[in-house]
Amino acid sequence: MRKADKYVLFFSEVNKKDGALVGGKNSSLGEMYNQLNRAGIRVPDGFAVTAKAYYDFIQEGGIKNKIAQILRGLDTTNVADLQQRGKLVRELILSTDFSEKLKSEICLAYQKLSKKNKSLALSVAVRSSATAEDLPIASFAGQLESYLNVRGEKNILDTVRECFASLFTDRAISYRQDQKFPLWRVAISVGVQRMVRSDKAGSGVMFTLEPESGFKDLVVINASWGLGENVVKGRVTPDEYYVYKKTIKQYKPIIKKQIGRKEQTLIYSNNPKDPTKNIITPKTNREKFVLDDKEILLLARWGSAIETHYKRPMDIEWAKDGIDKKLYIVQARPETIHGVEKVLNFETYSLLNKSNVILSGVSVGSKIAAGRVHVISSEKEIKKFKDGDVLVARATDPSWEPIMKKAAAIVTDTGGRTCHAAIVSRELGVPCVVGTKEATQVLKNGQEVTVDCAAGVEGVVYNKILKIKKKKINLKNLKLPQDVDIMMNVGNPDIAFESSFLPHRGVGLARLEFIISNYIKVHPLALINYTSLSGGIKEKVAEATVGYPDKKQFFIDKLAEGIAQIAGAFAPYEVIVRFSDFKSNEYRALIGGSLYEPEEANPMIGWRGASRYYDPKYRDAFILELRAIKKVINEFGLNNVSVMIPFCRTVEEAKEVLRLISNAGLKRSKTFRVFLMCELPVNIILAKEFLSLVDGYSIGSNDLTQLTLGVDRDSSLVSHVYNEFNPAVINSIKSVIETARKMRKKIGFCGQAPSDFPEFARFLVKNKISSISLTPDSIINILNNLK
Repeated sequence: MRKADKYVLFFSEVNKKDGALVGGKNSSLGEMYNQLNRAGIRVPDGFAVTAKAYYDFIQEGGIKNKIAQILRGLDTTNVADLQQRGKLVRELILSTDFSEKLKSEICLAYQKLSKKNKSLALSVAVRSSATAEDLPIASFAGQLESYLNVRGEKNILDTVRECFASLFTDRAISYRQDQKFPLWRVAISVGVQRMVRSDKAGSGVMFTLEPESGFKDLVVINASWGLGENVVKGRVTPDEYYVYKKTIKQYKPIIKKQIGRKEQTLIYSNNPKDPTKNIITPKTNREKFVLDDKEILLLARWGSAIETHYKRPMDIEWAKDGIDKKLYIVQARPETIHGVEKVLNFETYSLLNKSNVILSGVSVGSKIAAGRVHVISSEKEIKKFKDGDVLVARATDPSWEPIMKKAAAIVTDTGGRTCHAAIVSRELGVPCVVGTKEATQVLKNGQEVTVDCAAGVEGVVYNKILKIKKKKINLKNLKLPQDVDIMMNVGNPDIAFESSFLPHRGVGLARLEFIISNYIKVHPLALINYTSLSGGIKEKVAEATVGYPDKKQFFIDKLAEGIAQIAGAFAPYEVIVRFSDFKSNEYRALIGGSLYEPEEANPMIGWRGASRYYDPKYRDAFILELRAIKKVINEFGLNNVSVMIPFCRTVEEAKEVLRLISNAGLKRSKTFRVFLMCELPVNIILAKEFLSLVDGYSIGSNDLTQLTLGVDRDSSLVSHVYNEFNPAVINSIKSVIETARKMRKKIGFCGQAPSDFPEFARFLVKNKISSISLTPDSIINILNNLK
């Protein structure tokens, strides 16, 4: 019998060309089961109830014309009408019997699968798999139903029928009609697959690119305890891991590990009518990572192999079996948001004014939107939702798609960047903030808010409607100049991947201050001396370092991860990392900082920069920075990282810091260079002496201007004197560029002035600067003004 005539096909009989017979999910499972199992990628066995079975069920059951009649003339914008008609269709399907032939074939296949797995009534996952053979833009994420821990022939048959009915959920009907898909062009197949006992371990989702920006050199993994439905539906805030694909074969490039709250754990129940249940995750599990490093790397390698096999970015579901302790791939489908090349139109959003931030969470998308809050707690309430409202919910449900596309923005209590709300928001182009913990408690119906997802991985909600500036930039004709390297100033890893799509030749200034204050939050000496801390400070340090028993390693790992995200985003171009340059009052603001920092009358010109690094009171903390740099290069395999020493007052200081760098095992080479910030008059006057020690200079105009003119740049009383165009500053810059050129040393500029003033950038180019490092938001304007 031909495959096309069968009601049941085992995964061993299916490949990626069989989408018309068994749908995208099942054809992909068959392809992986047959082709990738050999490469060690474990895919649980199973079978597919085919699209032919569905079509014959509709035809032989006498309900095809009835369904068409119910849906005739439907307006999907009328939510109440959509709900009523969808319910009628689903009830019609659920009340229709299978033919004896179809019943028999499904039951025999289930018996065979159970016997193969040495079980009388095997626990299986039953998943819908839509078919759309000639509709390549089709994306059915979250529309169709899946059922877990299904046992016994009767339950299998009932669940297959439920899957057939799910082709007519409100969202699925709305999506197909909006895409103008003919009613009978899309059919449904049902996959029946051996359950992986992730109820006793963990599971999650994996993307083979960064899902927000579409950056293709990452694998992004989300993980939570228990069955995977909690991650997919956004009921929990999962762990998140980034793995850098380019160096994964030789290194261990886990460049981000963020512990999630993992509020609930989905496990098996003993109730056959409701075979799974959520329990509150024990505190010990909430405070530890679901996967260890070996498992993260194994999954990432599998993800890369699956992507290579399919020749496109993939959206993959994985599970760990708590009994055999092995990892499995349970689903894989093409990623549909960034699967094509990134468009050349770069769209930016910014706020023209600010107000109080009332909520924050995980940002989805890069847009900003404003509107009135509409809190939805159940499906019954969606009829009242209006166009342009801000949808607020604990988590979104697939049936809510008709109102999600009407929303100005979406805000949820729970979820991560691969949950249902996040995936649908990306498809719809709607800004979304997930995992806020308390949106449904803090926000009230009718309240005016602005939802900002444009600033990186953290999305925020402001307490009023703000003015939004939207700008579209076409990058197609924007060329980098040949006589100067245009680089970027990037200190925030959250914006690195998106910024890397802008024209550039690397990063001229990667500041560590953002990583330390936002990712680490603790003074490094408090981490080093953790065991001797007492009282409230020790508790705060413990809370900030959950999942890390070794507190020094926490600092090294988090700093290395932040640096690596910037370095990975801009590879193979050089990324120059400036060592930390907090002032003592800024260090005091970190957790535990008051124990180690003096109260200086003028910290702006006090204990900062190079003077700290070799000081016995701080040296151990600086060594942690060096170990982080070493980890980025040696463990992650990112060999495009160089370093820069800030605020170096004397030649002797430079020698002391260079000695520490060398002692840490960081050897200078063509790929690892050491630069010095040129920001003090002494760096100009003794340029030959300083430059003879290092590989080059990078001019910082802020400090150079204030110290040349004797102006505290934080003082409003003398701010009118502060001027980068002052002849003393300009002549100093001309002089040091000339000296560096004569010594054949790199001379760059990473200060703020050229980002703010195109004429300053032109002055630098005229005087033959080697590179200019600009803020991402100014790079387009400056490039246009250099022509």
